[in-house]
Amino acid sequence: MNKQELAEKVVSKMIEKDEFSRWLGLEVIDIKPGYSKLSMRIRKEMLNGFHTCHGGVTMSFADSALAFASNNHNRVAVALEVSIAYPAPVYEGDVLTAEAIEQSKGNSVGVYNIIITNQADVKVGIFRGTVYRTKKEHVKVEEKE
Repeated sequence: MNKQELAEKVVSKMIEKDEFSRWLGLEVIDIKPGYSKLSMRIRKEMLNGFHTCHGGVTMSFADSALAFASNNHNRVAVALEVSIAYPAPVYEGDVLTAEAIEQSKGNSVGVYNIIITNQADVKVGIFRGTVYRTKKEHVKVEEKE
């Protein structure tokens, strides 16, 4: 299995168990080693009292993109620290895209930038995440002799 096939297999396995990402309505657009691109539509139940998308929804969307990008090397990775800026509001019906790009991957720590845009290509979220990379694997890979 090559790195691309492994990345896709890991993300597929993660999604099977991820009820919250399914509730968000995430769609995987692209997966590559250390990279993920996702989309989702904002629904009425995701709005806050100001009739804009709750920041926690946008944060969760970015966090899922972080998880898929940082775990798809087949090592379980968990967030150590994340931050997000909300440069523009998000409204009901908006279609968001999150693109997670690996900035650094060490033996135990990885750093990722995630940009979230709406259907007009306006940046609505700028997220940075640092993960701890455990030794545990998602899927068993048979060694070739």
